[in-house]
Amino acid sequence: MEQAIFVKTEQRLPKASFWGLLKKIHRDEKGAVTIETILIVAAIAIPILFFLIRFGIPRIRDFFNKGLDDLEGDVQDFGMDPGSESGLVPDP
Repeated sequence: MEQAIFVKTEQRLPKASFWGLLKKIHRDEKGAVTIETILIVAAIAIPILFFLIRFGIPRIRDFFNKGLDDLEGDVQDFGMDPGSESGLVPDP
């Protein structure tokens, strides 16, 4: 029978310097396309969101408020009480 002889060897990894690590990261281009795509999408989306918040929301709010006012006016012209539960009770 053969016996395996294990010899303890000390393996040392080469000590990476900070500058070497930075150079390695700088050369790695795996995520560059993803980051560029995110930046392009953000550059397009941020001005659109700003425009919608600044100008669009007040117009949408006014549109719906006008529609509600018109609806209430039509109900009153029809002679119904808009404050009742069913809205179908004639005004006294």
